Amino acid sequence: MASKEVSQGDLVRWGETLSAIARTGLGFTESIYERERFEEVLKVAADILSAASDESLDTDDSATRLVELMKSVGEGISGYVTPKLAVGAVVGNEDNELLLIKRADSGFWLYPTGWADVGYSPSEVIVKEVLEETGIEVEPTRLIAVYDGMRGGYSRFPFYSLVFQCKFLGGTLRPHPLECSDVGWFDRNNLPSPLAGAKRWVDHVFEAISGKNVDVIFDKPRDPIWRESHPE
Repeated sequence: MASKEVSQGDLVRWGETLSAIARTGLGFTESIYERERFEEVLKVAADILSAASDESLDTDDSATRLVELMKSVGEGISGYVTPKLAVGAVVGNEDNELLLIKRADSGFWLYPTGWADVGYSPSEVIVKEVLEETGIEVEPTRLIAVYDGMRGGYSRFPFYSLVFQCKFLGGTLRPHPLECSDVGWFDRNNLPSPLAGAKRWVDHVFEAISGKNVDVIFDKPRDPIWRESHPE
């Protein structure tokens, strides 16, 4: 049987999954025996994540990761570890141009996106986020995509992204001084570079803003689920 190389992406996903299982178990169990077992699983997870980051096992890094993971353990429902949630906004204008921001943290261009805030529904976060990041007022009209950030290769920690198409209502382009280094409207043939994950969403997004009745796209189940290692 031919051997299959384990990628860095595989290691990260396995490590994060074991970490989540262990931390959730520690958050719910009152058994000393079970706590010891979950702590052992968490140590293995820290080793895997250390190996994934350095491509070789660094015991000091692994120990530091273990301490940080233990600090994040909660109790009960608040300790149930789940992916973080981000929301993104696809906004087109009357010329079928797409609203894009240049992220200050990475230098990549992407549609406005940000973490969900407690107390807001996802659509309310969208309205607030787009206005804060770009100065543009919008109205969310439909959900067009649900992405797994780790699977897409956008992140080394787990998060899901809900992407809404929005109606442009008005406003003046004004990039947020901390979150964006630039903002603008772009047509399909004049996209800026570097563009984050373009192959994954560009065609779908421009079909949506042109008025086509697009389906909601999402990551299909993997087969086998634990060995798919490359972004689509």
